Amino acid sequence: MAGDLAIVGFNTNIMNFIDQIDHNRLPEHIAIIMDGNGRWAKKQGLIRINGHKKGTQSVRDTVETCAELGIKYLTLYAFSTENWKRPKLEVDTLMNLLVSSLKKEIKTLQDNDISLNAIGSISNLPSKAQKELSEVIEKTKNNKRLRLTLALSYGSREELTKTVQEIALKVKNNVFSPHLISEAVIKEHLYTHDMPDVDLLIRTSGEQRISNFLLWQIAYAELYFTEVLWPDFKKEHLYEAIFNYQKRERRFGKTSEQIS
Repeated sequence: MAGDLAIVGFNTNIMNFIDQIDHNRLPEHIAIIMDGNGRWAKKQGLIRINGHKKGTQSVRDTVETCAELGIKYLTLYAFSTENWKRPKLEVDTLMNLLVSSLKKEIKTLQDNDISLNAIGSISNLPSKAQKELSEVIEKTKNNKRLRLTLALSYGSREELTKTVQEIALKVKNNVFSPHLISEAVIKEHLYTHDMPDVDLLIRTSGEQRISNFLLWQIAYAELYFTEVLWPDFKKEHLYEAIFNYQKRERRFGKTSEQIS
């Protein structure tokens, strides 16, 4: 009985946030730093890998909820360039989990009209992961409802370094002059060149850092930090983050009077 009441309360909270969300003011692009898998596992007396496995359910719930709401772009920080420094067993398990998850979720992506995208140094991933990733991207490329982007072997400093190198080479080869380098030109050379900037950045687990994630793209994003560990992140928490986002005034450097 107590469990049933808890479920009812949880669903009621979800409905409260759904009722308060303005569907005309949804963030176009949400990015999430999915943090806390290891700590979740430790709290349960389990090894870190169990936390990563449990976190895949939160990924599924979040992706489906974004599609249902009408969010156009969702970018998930799945594996950073710094994560390669973790113990080999954990890295290998994460790569295997990536492959198995892609195989399992292809039907969900197709059924929900979701296209898969990936950014980062994809060539650094194991060949099996690259192959599976490429196949799912190809199979879902014509889906239009939501673009799901996985940041894999991704680091924003690495992305910006690559961008500078590419632009410098074009200047050297007289493709264009240095004085023509603009924000638009820089954006064209980013991994996210065909995506809008991030409107809402969510980080779970209570940490309040950006951790080398989309540094250019979040210039005017609203930041939302929650204590919830990623494996415990449910629909309710995403609705709450969006509701919080909609209560903020986004000025982009202007005054409140100008916005009004």
